[in-house]
Amino acid sequence: MLAGPADQECLRFGAPVDRAALRALVAEQAARLAAVGLRRGGTAALRLAPSLGYVAALLACWQLGARAVLLDHRLTDREVALAVERLAPEVLVESAHGPAAALRGFAETDPVPVALPNGRPAATGHALVQLSSGSTGPAKVIARTAADLLRELDCYARLEAFPKAGGRVVLLSSVVHVLGLVGGLLNSLYARVPLTVPARMTTAGILATIAADDRPTTVIGVPFHAELLAGATDAPPLPQLRRMIVAGELVRPGLPAAFTDRYGVPLGTMYGMTELGVIATDLDGALHPEAVPVHGMDVREDGGELHIATAASPYPGLTDPTRWSDGRLHTRDAGRVDPATGRITVLGRRDSQVSIGGLKVDLNEVEHTLAALPEVREAVVVFVDGAIEAYLATESAGTADRADAVREALTRELAAFKRPRQLTFLPALPRTATGKLVRDTAALRAAAR
Repeated sequence: MLAGPADQECLRFGAPVDRAALRALVAEQAARLAAVGLRRGGTAALRLAPSLGYVAALLACWQLGARAVLLDHRLTDREVALAVERLAPEVLVESAHGPAAALRGFAETDPVPVALPNGRPAATGHALVQLSSGSTGPAKVIARTAADLLRELDCYARLEAFPKAGGRVVLLSSVVHVLGLVGGLLNSLYARVPLTVPARMTTAGILATIAADDRPTTVIGVPFHAELLAGATDAPPLPQLRRMIVAGELVRPGLPAAFTDRYGVPLGTMYGMTELGVIATDLDGALHPEAVPVHGMDVREDGGELHIATAASPYPGLTDPTRWSDGRLHTRDAGRVDPATGRITVLGRRDSQVSIGGLKVDLNEVEHTLAALPEVREAVVVFVDGAIEAYLATESAGTADRADAVREALTRELAAFKRPRQLTFLPALPRTATGKLVRDTAALRAAAR
């Protein structure tokens, strides 16, 4: 993955880093890890912010033949302690530096490995362990082999519109999570596409990073980042921008057109999961809301839920036929598969259907209707105590006129039994570490206080 000309630029976390410099950093981190006892078949947990140090430590783990367990650096000490107890890594790698400032795209880190007394070597051949980044429910332990990662990289290589040598990537997604890790970092190293992480994850910071290089540029992020850029009022000319690609959650109606109107390039979408990586794509934005499964992906619609063929369960030690059975991963995503074209349409989480007074209501429908209103930037809908509550981000949160306009629009768009009992207006909605909208009722109510 690090083969190629030694002086070829591969990463920019502030300053450019060529392949020779990255190889030296990886060797240094490998020596540190080996000094505390990490060996082939061992396990190391990384609790590091996105940084050059994180990249070097991760690649060093794999160079040693060890399993890397990724812990988001924003987890609390208690959450990390629980994860360590649950996963039992032999080594924990943290930074000697303090946490990164808010809105920073990357941090300065000095990875410090420490041997843990109760750690255990890997019991399976998985190279990577991640905790799911979903917005509801407890985190799942998800494991992937080196072959899994190489298969996903091959899928990206087969996508004509995905970044290739000669272009560059501006990465907005965290390299600790699957989109930024595989679709961003690993694919860029594998395909020899220089990758840049903006110093600041603000609209101005992202636009300045795109404008700073003349090479054909693809931006990779989540829908929240596309919302930021689509709303920019003073965006400079960006002739190098070829497209933006987003994944992680459904794109609200109107966002692809708004982004293309602003920049004259497509907003592509991808559907994927931590368990599998990329599953289906619409990189030119021509098929939305449909997407085409990537090479070798066998997707089936079963009772309105998307099921995907996998050789083994991605959940080590977990026996749950509602998640994986008979060689198929149960995504718990509602969706359709077009029998003629094989294209899939993701409709949202399967648990989004509720009953109100004996009538079925799809919360995704209510949420999408709200998000499409001109008064609303984004929306989250939850079902609490037999009624629907909606949390809305608007330009002028809480004003009576804005609330009246939303309620008036809903009377035209939705039947009375589908309308939220309560509308709560916020300047911005809370998000998970990966940028997904939070759907936990307690967290939403706390944000509204």
